[in-house]
Amino acid sequence: MSAIVVNNLVKHFKPPKRGKSRKMGPNSTQRTMGIIRAVDDISFEVKKGEVFGFLGPNGAGKTTTIRMMTGVLKPTRGEIKILGSNAWKNQIAVKQVTGNVPELANVYLDMSGLQNLMFIGEIYGVSKQERIERGEILLKKFDLYEKRALKAKKYSKGMKQRLLLCIALMTNPKILFLDEPTSGLDVQSAKIIKDLIKEYNKEGMTIFLTTHDMEVANSLCDRIAIINHGKIISLDTPENIKKLTQEYQAIDLHLVNGVSKQEIKDLRNIIEVQEVQEGFHIIVEDIHDSICEIVDYIKTRNVKIKHLSTHKPKLEEAFLKIIEGGGKNE
Repeated sequence: MSAIVVNNLVKHFKPPKRGKSRKMGPNSTQRTMGIIRAVDDISFEVKKGEVFGFLGPNGAGKTTTIRMMTGVLKPTRGEIKILGSNAWKNQIAVKQVTGNVPELANVYLDMSGLQNLMFIGEIYGVSKQERIERGEILLKKFDLYEKRALKAKKYSKGMKQRLLLCIALMTNPKILFLDEPTSGLDVQSAKIIKDLIKEYNKEGMTIFLTTHDMEVANSLCDRIAIINHGKIISLDTPENIKKLTQEYQAIDLHLVNGVSKQEIKDLRNIIEVQEVQEGFHIIVEDIHDSICEIVDYIKTRNVKIKHLSTHKPKLEEAFLKIIEGGGKNE
C-alpha cells in the first residue's frame, strides 16, 4: 500500500467580489468561466518511506494541494488517501498518523519550548511520561534543549522552525508534511533540519516536502513532482529530471589574464557565455570539443589557465526548462 494516493484532485475557488479583483500573474492559478482553478485534476502516489518533493513557482498550486492533503481545505472533487484512509472523511484517523509543518504556522509564543511540546502531546493523548521523554529527545536532536525553558517569543526564526518540527514529531507520525521547512533560515538551522529529515526518513518515515530550494530538493528527495498552473507537468527522480539539460553542458573557466567574453563566444562550439566573478561560465554542446577549442585559442593568446572545470546539469536548470516549456518529462 502506498503512503499517499491522490486521484483526480481538483480545487476551484470563486473569484473575489467585484471591486476586490486583482490581476493574475503569469504563474498564478488559472481563471476560467469565473472560477479560479487552483489545482486542476492532478493524480500521483507517494511510496512508503520515500521523500517526495513537490516543486513549482509561486501560485502554482503547491500549498493548496498540501492543505487539502492535511484536511485544511475540502477538495472540489477527487480523492486523497493517507495510508488507506480518506483524508477528508477520516480526518481524526489521518491526523493520528501524520505530522504537519505549514509554511505560515507559528508556535505558542507565551509558552516555553518544552511547554509547547507538552501541550501538543497532551492534546494528542500522549502519556505524561512519554511526553517528557519524547520532548527531551526532540529538543536535544534539534539543538533546542538548552533553551527549553525560554519562552518561544524569544526564539529566533530558525529556532521557531525547529520547534515547529519538534511539535509535528511529538506524535511519532508515519508521514510528515513539510511546507518550505528551510525558507529564510540561517545556515545552521537549515542544516540541522535537512540532516534530521534524512535521519527520520532512514528510520522509515515518509516525508512530503514543498520547497523553492533546489539544493534541498536535489539532496533530500527520492522523487519530485513539478506543478505549474495547477497541473503536474513532470514527475521523476532528480537525476532523471536533470537529464533534460544534458543536451547542454557547462565549463567554468578562470584565466590569469584577459580574454574577452566576445572572443570566447565567437568560438565554434560555444552556445552561451556568462561572465562570473572570476571568469566565464560557458554553455556548450560537446565538452571534449569545446575544451580543446578553448585551450587551443588561449594558447595562441599566450594566456594561462587559473582554473577550468566542468559540471553536471543542475536541478534548478532542469526545473526552469520544464516550467518554461510547460511539457512533461516522460
